[in-house]
Amino acid sequence: MIDGVPDALVAIAVGFGSGVLSGIFGVGGGITMTPGVQILVGTSPIVALATPLPVILPTASTGAWTYRRAGQIDLRAAAWMVGPGIAAAVVGAALTDVIDTHLLLLVTAVLLAAQSVSILRGRREREPGSGVGGPWAFIAIGTAAGFVSGLLGIGGGLIMVPLLAGWLGMPLKVTLGTSLAAIVVLVIPGTVVHTALGHIDWAVAGLLIVGAVPGARVGATVALGARERTLRLAVGAFLLVIAAAYGVSEAVALLRG
Repeated sequence: MIDGVPDALVAIAVGFGSGVLSGIFGVGGGITMTPGVQILVGTSPIVALATPLPVILPTASTGAWTYRRAGQIDLRAAAWMVGPGIAAAVVGAALTDVIDTHLLLLVTAVLLAAQSVSILRGRREREPGSGVGGPWAFIAIGTAAGFVSGLLGIGGGLIMVPLLAGWLGMPLKVTLGTSLAAIVVLVIPGTVVHTALGHIDWAVAGLLIVGAVPGARVGATVALGARERTLRLAVGAFLLVIAAAYGVSEAVALLRG
């Protein structure tokens, strides 16, 4: 809950930082907004998880628009991913109490690490419009991103970016823009469900948006202006750190359980 100007400024700062990361790395930003909201603003865990969802919509839209203006979005890929992704997100949310999320996160961390290494190694890319990937590849990626997003409440970009760039060899800047375009749609089901359940603190969400939208524009602009090798190293390292953090925390949780 926001209590005075200092809390409001903290929320805007959290939003701005998350927006910058969203624009640079092609993710929704929830991965940093959720802990930021819970620790710095002091909301409950479920509110911290759900409140970033409506923020991701304008944040990802701003980033996607910036990449689109630069011609760095594969709309064909995004279109193939979003339909299956939405359906899978609903299934994932429904299976939250059935599947061992610790084990799934550990597997996800291993796969994420492998694809991060592919990005860091600089797998040969294909040019935009060269037909990189077929419909079934995009359907598979969208399904995986949606399912993990619905089940774990994490951004689908963490799945889409490494698979598009590492597995399919899509140019990295196109990958980031395409991921953000898909996230705009994939975040809608979760937002609707958590709104109905009353899990979203709209005052906090509004302040996060104030910071996140300009932050996403800044992040996307930085990424578009970066050299390909520099951007590849930054994105690969970022994803590898996330993979390591997930892997260690979930391995410890499984051993203790």
